[in-house]
Amino acid sequence: MELDMHSINNIRSMEVIDINTGIKLGYIRDIKIDCENYKILSVLVPIQKNSWFSKMDTIEIPWEKILKVGVDVILVDNDKIEQEEES
Repeated sequence: MELDMHSINNIRSMEVIDINTGIKLGYIRDIKIDCENYKILSVLVPIQKNSWFSKMDTIEIPWEKILKVGVDVILVDNDKIEQEEES
């Protein structure tokens, strides 16, 4: 079985899409990693609100919710994922 490998820069340039709604969530801004076990825990995707004075929110997507890392896109199951407001 051949394992697909992607660099962090390559993953950050892929668009994240929710398979439930087909909505484009954006691009990965950051990745949370468990350094002791060498595992990716989650990815962070910024969400811009439509207000001039609002802060940027971030969706934290657990790695288990990522269904497929393709050539151009990352498909996620965004059902019941909470938004976190950046401080």
